[in-house]
Amino acid sequence: MRNTAITLLVLLLVVQSGTDSTSMAGPVKNGFDLAGALVPESEILSGGPPRDGIPAIDAPRFVAAAAATFPEGNERVLGIRHNGVVKAYPVAILNWHEIVNDTFAGEPIAVSYCPLCGTGIAYRARTGDRELSFGVSGLLYNSDMLLYDRKTRSLWSQILRQAVSGPMKGTQLEAIPVDHTRWSEWRRQHPDTLVLSTDTGYQRDYASSPYPGYESSRKLWFPVPAQDDRYHPKEPVLGVEVDGEFKAYPFVELGKTAGEVHDTLSGRSIIVSYDRRNHAATARFVNGERLPAVTAFWFAWYAFHPGTGVYQVHQ
Repeated sequence: MRNTAITLLVLLLVVQSGTDSTSMAGPVKNGFDLAGALVPESEILSGGPPRDGIPAIDAPRFVAAAAATFPEGNERVLGIRHNGVVKAYPVAILNWHEIVNDTFAGEPIAVSYCPLCGTGIAYRARTGDRELSFGVSGLLYNSDMLLYDRKTRSLWSQILRQAVSGPMKGTQLEAIPVDHTRWSEWRRQHPDTLVLSTDTGYQRDYASSPYPGYESSRKLWFPVPAQDDRYHPKEPVLGVEVDGEFKAYPFVELGKTAGEVHDTLSGRSIIVSYDRRNHAATARFVNGERLPAVTAFWFAWYAFHPGTGVYQVHQ
């Protein structure tokens, strides 16, 4: 099965796009006009697949936790509780699709996962009165996926949560809190949860990863302009932003604590909680309001926020 997964990935990587470049005025990659992009055009790289070569899930099906046979209990999920609805998205499925266009009690929500950065982020898929549906562009910035919205073909940086090119350039998406934890723990906390089904409409081997060994390797598949060697490049961190101030909480540092860190960002008191058993972290204000913090590989958080603060335990 692993050989099948690797073969499929290789086939995707050799397929290139951009054949319609003559129809647009500016620099074009995978059919997207990058003229006037907010990030350097030279740093927007092809990940290999063409636009939609990695297919987003547009009609997700779900299974009740009690009836679910996938994933296994120790596998990772993105868990979301929003508008009174509770759902889990197995990372093993997201590795193959990267985006799920979903709804929570009628509200459009886009769930995204970048396997190269270990980042799972969910957004309210609406700006003003415009509802958005997203696809996988096949392009990367700082090794992180660039989504595109199907109405305007604007490119959106997953980690920046912002459109970086196209008619929507400069527009921000509002993120909602996501738990990146083990399926067994999410199911224990939320026995009423639904979980994304492997019945996606696509033939994929969800029991295997198209990125074997990537998380443990120090090697990056794509270059980033800034790196910091204080931690393993793939060390998980909880990245937190409050009013423009950024700080990373490496799991290796959180593991030295009793599981709860009280800190201050931009003059506001926050609490970072670490679940050592399930290798998961969350952040909230002292009044209990959750922050849409993001679990990410250290290299990815630093590439986007080279001036980030870093929580360290001094012993």
